[in-house]
Amino acid sequence: MPEEYQQLLLQAKKKQKDIAKTISRLSKMRKGEVDRKIHPLHHKAFNHINCLACAHCCKTTGPLFTRKDITTIAKHLKLAPAEFIDRYLRLDEDNDYVLQSLPCTFLGEDNYCTLYAVRPKACREYPHTDRVNQAGILTLAKKNAAICPAVAEIFLTLSK
Repeated sequence: MPEEYQQLLLQAKKKQKDIAKTISRLSKMRKGEVDRKIHPLHHKAFNHINCLACAHCCKTTGPLFTRKDITTIAKHLKLAPAEFIDRYLRLDEDNDYVLQSLPCTFLGEDNYCTLYAVRPKACREYPHTDRVNQAGILTLAKKNAAICPAVAEIFLTLSK
């Protein structure tokens, strides 16, 4: 991971309390207002942050796999869904399917996803900062600020 990205994550860790205050302030705003604050910062961050240079999310956190994800990926790998589950997934404490181990089994040494065309919905949408109704996922955004340099940058900017 580039030094610049590491520094963003370190700054976000140091400013956790400020980020928490910002999230509390944002949670009191209307849905659309929060989106109008976060979406432009999402685009600004991803103009210079390259996921392939980072892949920290793939190395440290795994996605939830929906039934549709399991079926699609199993078909792509020419496996039965049950075989895919047995080989790669486990049920977590919330009874959701997640990877058995990290970093992600499907992450290549070059940070490319070997399942990119059929990757899980959670991976396609990560880090979720361009989704509509940011107000509804602020708790998730707070967690992601510790994982994703782009989310860290967004919330460090909002916390100024």
